Amino acid sequence: IGEDVKPFTPGKAKEIVMSLQQPAVFCNMVGDWPALHWNAKYLSAVLDGKTIQFRLGLKTVDLVPQFETRCSYVKATLEEFLAWSCGQPSCLSGPFSCYEYSKYWAYADYKYIARIFEDKPEIFQDIRWSDFGFPGRSGKESTLWIGSEGANTPCHLDSYGCNLVLQVQGRKRWHLFPPGDTSFLYPTRIPYEESSIFSKVNVANPDLKCFPKFRNATAHVVTLSPGQVLLVPRHWWHYVESIDPITISINSWIELDADHEARVEEAITRMLVCAVKSAENPSDGDLWLNPTEVEATSHEINLQYLNKAVSAYFNCQKASVSEQARPSS
Repeated sequence: IGEDVKPFTPGKAKEIVMSLQQPAVFCNMVGDWPALHWNAKYLSAVLDGKTIQFRLGLKTVDLVPQFETRCSYVKATLEEFLAWSCGQPSCLSGPFSCYEYSKYWAYADYKYIARIFEDKPEIFQDIRWSDFGFPGRSGKESTLWIGSEGANTPCHLDSYGCNLVLQVQGRKRWHLFPPGDTSFLYPTRIPYEESSIFSKVNVANPDLKCFPKFRNATAHVVTLSPGQVLLVPRHWWHYVESIDPITISINSWIELDADHEARVEEAITRMLVCAVKSAENPSDGDLWLNPTEVEATSHEINLQYLNKAVSAYFNCQKASVSEQARPSS
């Protein structure tokens, strides 16, 4: 095959993404994407002194996951992050001064590209999900993840969609578990975040006394290298860790029809979690709320979410019924 011929047409790639029930790595699909040049130095120049929030965690491995509620947060420029990750003495002052590089990792995760680069919309076109059969999907519908060595996301599953992840700089190790392993992973809704169900197990260092059923879980471990795209199918659990000094990846969640039902479940969960918390002692603060959640919402707002989700679900059901009826009518 010639250098510029991709292994799959957009139509075939989409068919694989929408139907495959196993994780898969696509190779040689993005060789011509300008986003492959988005290394940290380039992004630092593009952001030109703009600050972004970094989550900091300890590199020491504990028996419990380092949930986002137990991390520290700093706002810094990408330039300051790069200087810190290279161990430059200039970091004795500045946002990372309290965090020794040998002891901490930093992660600018879950950054909406549309928000960070709102004044540079031309950059959205550097990401071409149209090659995977999603015309019109670009950086505008994607998120950016920038981490140092050791940066990680606790093991969780996403309630909605399937996930396409492009690795740009450095390597990341993905530990993936099938939906059938859910009970072995001890799912929890605290910390609460809409669309994320966390595991109580630190899958990198499991406490088998507390979580004996984890022995039955089957990890699919993938090391993702620059230029590769990982497909994470719907409801697959994943724990992700950066294994190089600097890692950059870009992802996009692909909506699925099954999301309508998941939205109803999520709306009910939000209502229950908020109700239980409002009945408890309010002095324990928002430690139960994942930092990505803006605030605990009122019962009235939660009912509105539920109402919208149920309406959308029934509209989708009606649409699919009339689709099936059409050929015979």
